[in-house]
Amino acid sequence: MKKLIISIIIISVIAYSTVLFQVSEIENVVILRFGKPTREVNEPGLYVKVPFVDKVRYFDKRILGYDAAPKGIIIKGKKNIVIDNYARWRIADPLLFLQSVQNIRGAQIRLDDIVYSELRREMGKYTLSEIISSKRNIVMDDVTQESREIARSSGIEIIDVRIKRVELPKENEQNIYKRMEAERNQQAKKYRAEGREKSLEITSQADQEKTIILAEAYRKSEELKGEGDAEALEIYADAYNRDPEFYKFMKTLEAYEAIMNDKTKVILSTDSELWKMLQTK
Repeated sequence: MKKLIISIIIISVIAYSTVLFQVSEIENVVILRFGKPTREVNEPGLYVKVPFVDKVRYFDKRILGYDAAPKGIIIKGKKNIVIDNYARWRIADPLLFLQSVQNIRGAQIRLDDIVYSELRREMGKYTLSEIISSKRNIVMDDVTQESREIARSSGIEIIDVRIKRVELPKENEQNIYKRMEAERNQQAKKYRAEGREKSLEITSQADQEKTIILAEAYRKSEELKGEGDAEALEIYADAYNRDPEFYKFMKTLEAYEAIMNDKTKVILSTDSELWKMLQTK
């Protein structure tokens, strides 16, 4: 009895696997009979097939990614660049997809041909600065639109095409770096020359202002000296007019004080004023 039950279970499992198949929400299915497509299944659920005759091919409904290897492109001005691009796509028509490219690998090869061809055509219209800045979105929108139209015949819908990065060929980088370095050195020399010129201008202006200030200070000092000398002469004249003898005495003392110290030896004549003053004392 047990052997019978086991046999029934095994037969049921085999029958299930050969007669029934399941489709999930993320899949489309194409049924092949003797290698030729007979129908599509686009809704999830459990379905029946002819055992040993029908073959089920599953295709992903989700958005898929295509990441191309970096390739060289000639742009406007006969310049070479290297682009690294990617695309997002999905299987829009499973039956057409199966008939044209067979599988994901075939789709990747087809996408590579289509996208690269459109990138070369569109980018050849623009300069490098336009591609990486002002015209980038226009270029990519045009490439996406044209690639989408071509890929539709293979059952593929291209969502968008984008560039990850744009580079210069390795053989050109060194020359460009040298040219950039030469330009920067030339600009630095210009800035240094302008700095020296500005420095000389500031120094010259400062020297001129210094000369003017010193001249003005000298003129002012001479005016003050003149005013002081005039005032001193007035004081001296007034003192002399008040008492000529006393004035003469004070001026003599000032003269002696200026020329005499502890080490000074003075020989006086008996008729000198100082001798007379000392004798009087």
